[in-house]
Amino acid sequence: MTRITNHMPTRELQALDAAHHMHPFTDDGALARKGARIITRGRGVWLTDSEGHEILDAMAGLWCVNIGYGRREIAEIAARQMEELCYYNTFFQTSHVPAIALATKIAELAPGDLNHVFYAGSGSEANDTNIRLVRRYWDLKGQPERTVIISRRNAYHGSTMGGASLGGMAGMHAQGGLPIPGIVHIGQPDWWSEGGDMTPAEFGLARARELENKIREIGPERVAAFIGEPIQGAGGVIVPPETYWPEIQRICDDYGILLIADEVITGFGRTGNWFGSQTMGIRPHIMTIAKGLSSGYAPIGGSIVCDEVAGTIAAAGEDFNHGYTYCGHPVAASVALKNLEILEEERIIDHVRDVAHPYLAEKWQGLTAHPLVGEAKLVGLMGSIALTPDKERRARFASEPGTVGYRCRERCFANDLVMRHVGDRMIIAPPLVITPEEIDIFIERATKSLDECYAGLKADGLLRAA
Repeated sequence: MTRITNHMPTRELQALDAAHHMHPFTDDGALARKGARIITRGRGVWLTDSEGHEILDAMAGLWCVNIGYGRREIAEIAARQMEELCYYNTFFQTSHVPAIALATKIAELAPGDLNHVFYAGSGSEANDTNIRLVRRYWDLKGQPERTVIISRRNAYHGSTMGGASLGGMAGMHAQGGLPIPGIVHIGQPDWWSEGGDMTPAEFGLARARELENKIREIGPERVAAFIGEPIQGAGGVIVPPETYWPEIQRICDDYGILLIADEVITGFGRTGNWFGSQTMGIRPHIMTIAKGLSSGYAPIGGSIVCDEVAGTIAAAGEDFNHGYTYCGHPVAASVALKNLEILEEERIIDHVRDVAHPYLAEKWQGLTAHPLVGEAKLVGLMGSIALTPDKERRARFASEPGTVGYRCRERCFANDLVMRHVGDRMIIAPPLVITPEEIDIFIERATKSLDECYAGLKADGLLRAA
């Protein structure tokens, strides 16, 4: 059996990685030439790489390690569950205790009448489930022509065929014949980049009303649902104007279409509430969950479904022909249940709302004093800064979009900080357990990285507006 330890030299690990490992969302040829950063350990908000660097992870892995790395209690519960029942399926009129207990807990935490859970292995799978759920629901309601789902450009809802189609990422749609039929897109509520001369309030209403226009264009009798992230994550942490979600809710209510809130990133404390829908005042019929459900310790996702939709499907008198081998996997479910217990018992969401967010918000907003930073947005512990050569005009750089963001990200990596870029925005979502002392270190490293990026842009003549 091949066994690789953390003590193998970095160059050898990089060579093996390049030879055999295909990375997601990666130019593998370019990565092979550069060499992957090899992460060997995680504790709290800190990572250690194979060269011994201590890295502050301001992205919580991939938006998911909410309780921080290295929690022994999670390892212990996983080991115990593996010994007791390592796996069994939930097909064929069968269930098991972890799946039941977790579904019960999720229903307790979720707002409104979101009382039912359909499990998946990831958020991508769960959004595929949502396509099936809403179309099956309308079929059973005697309206089988209601199949169209409306989403937004620059939204991210996963990378399966269904999830990537729901998402509005042009680069993803360019590969693989996407989107699949029956999914259409409207504009995103990104005032900084697209608001023009409108106020944020005016722009929020205008973008929300694109939904109403699209419903009328398609025909209300054909529209099944609207899906949106309460705050767009992978699209650049786009925080909509305050006028946006109330108007979206009004439109969904008026036309009787289902509202799906993709809470894969915003769920389980990220915004200072259990769910981003609570933060933004949304009343969804379905929530997509994953990531923070288990804090990334085990792969698990799902759809939280309201009484009306779940009840209609249950009353059909026939099978809902959909599911996955690992629906409600007992080990993943046990890990997720323990994760939720930790979030509750250690009052981690209170820490986000009362300590970490207020402390970070002041310092994050202070970054707008930097010559490279135009806008700084932060909701709970997810935030973004817009990089610009001209704050007053909210100008884009003359260079190819993403050029400046990538350069800034590279300076962050060089300074032992994980801060991601989306185009020319820098985004963060640190573990929810981050302390004020660690926030100070984070801001110090972020400022240093911005300074170095600015100096490099100036030296290379890239501080030009489009």
